[in-house]
Amino acid sequence: MLADQQRFYTETDAHFIPTPAKYKKEAPFLKEVDSQALIQEHNRLSQAFRVFFKNPEAFGYPKFKKKKTDRDSFSACNHDFPSGPTIYLTKDGIRMTKAGIVRAKFSRRPQGWWKLKRITVDRTKTGSYYCSILYEVQGKEPTAVIPTEDTTLGLKYSMAHFYVADNGDMADPPHWLQRSQRKLADIQRRLSRMQAGSRNYVEMVQKYRELHEHIANQRRDFIHKESRRIANAWNAVCVRADDLQEIARGPVRGNVLDSGYGMFRQCLRYKLERQGKELLLVSRYAPTTGTCGAVHQRDIHAAKNIKALGLAQYFNRQEVRESA
Repeated sequence: MLADQQRFYTETDAHFIPTPAKYKKEAPFLKEVDSQALIQEHNRLSQAFRVFFKNPEAFGYPKFKKKKTDRDSFSACNHDFPSGPTIYLTKDGIRMTKAGIVRAKFSRRPQGWWKLKRITVDRTKTGSYYCSILYEVQGKEPTAVIPTEDTTLGLKYSMAHFYVADNGDMADPPHWLQRSQRKLADIQRRLSRMQAGSRNYVEMVQKYRELHEHIANQRRDFIHKESRRIANAWNAVCVRADDLQEIARGPVRGNVLDSGYGMFRQCLRYKLERQGKELLLVSRYAPTTGTCGAVHQRDIHAAKNIKALGLAQYFNRQEVRESA
């Protein structure tokens, strides 16, 4: 569709995206899949052009997908007909158009009044399949929670401890992460000695992919549990708006981006917002770190300063709103 759009624009100087139905005659296999999956791809391309035309500087021109780096997934919308919905859950699976009932394990079950809107099926590089199910639910606006000094937590990013809190707590990631990373280094050494394309090489590459996925799952599990614990325990959280990309380019030991701290801040934000609480960001240029004591004492001191600046920022904003 993107190639045809580019050719049409070159020949006529007009923007036009053909629909997926145009390609079914020359590619009969497209008739074997749910038409909703094809429509969703058309919608994504249309959305990519809409945001590009709206703000070309922020959104680049749509590009072709890359085989090695792109997600291997499809989405399909649910439609309610007199004969029943096109997508629905069963006791031990999910029914999808054309695919029929596919066996599945569910992390949680929806309530009876939830309305199923869309599903997205992903296949990982290890051959595992995951299905994300989107439901429409009538929610309630959370009641705003006013933070105080005693109910606010200040956090500072720490390369050694993931974060350091103003009360002295440190979120040292569990040791399983280090063990998995040591296994990953061992597999990489063994791969370097094998002949590319051999049977042993292919089997080791699969183990390498499985371990990478396992590490990502471990990190994601730790981040969600830790952010949920903090969001439930505190009325507000103050963090410094550190640019992790910039920190990673500096003289640091270890991989800053692999820590998952950016994902941790995102999880904290939405989990706090759902409870009427706030994540208060302090300028990364604010002088928060002192020059006294050991490294961990400086981090605690910085976390206290981040908390004080975050609360001051919050109450100043409230005064401006009241005066307006």
